Amino acid sequence: MNDETMIIRSIEELQAIYGISSEASIAKVTTKLTPEYRHMIELSPFVALATVGPEGLDCSPRGDIGGVVRIEDENTLLLPDWRGNNRVDSLINIVRDPRVALMFLIPGSTTTMRVNGRAVVSAEPSLLQSFEMDGKHPRTVAIVSIDEVYFQCARALMRSELWNVDRFVNPTTLPTPGQLLKAAKADFDRETYDREWPARAAKTMW
Repeated sequence: MNDETMIIRSIEELQAIYGISSEASIAKVTTKLTPEYRHMIELSPFVALATVGPEGLDCSPRGDIGGVVRIEDENTLLLPDWRGNNRVDSLINIVRDPRVALMFLIPGSTTTMRVNGRAVVSAEPSLLQSFEMDGKHPRTVAIVSIDEVYFQCARALMRSELWNVDRFVNPTTLPTPGQLLKAAKADFDRETYDREWPARAAKTMW
């Protein structure tokens, strides 16, 4: 149990523990994409999108074949919203509060890329059509204006050995999606859901 007397309640208390930031941790932050930052983000097929709304925070995984975002220019990223469960928590937040944060993962690399900025949600037909995949289009695209972009220290991915295949978890040891749903809703038909899910996912990828 935490000792209340040891809870950190001010920036000054934190700085007394951690000291000042290193030169590199400050110098790496830019307000637009450098060619090197652009190259890193172009190689990322996965991003975690964090948004904020009146009810609180949301962090949503987004993935796409090839690059997960399209880079419009050095200040703008385009993130298509492909098929999902229609909760649209992230989009609901964005239309009420434009602040967003993105963390990009690059398979095999221990370096992550981070973007903080503001976004709007667009349903402009020509923009949606430009993302066509297998004859389908996203229903909306988040247009992200970059406020700051930087790379993240590799220690977290090094410590976790995230890309070490010898440490990959055997999927058969994990609860199935149906089991997870039944744990949240006791009368949920997990058997039918698990039986139908693979085919449904394959048909509704885009």
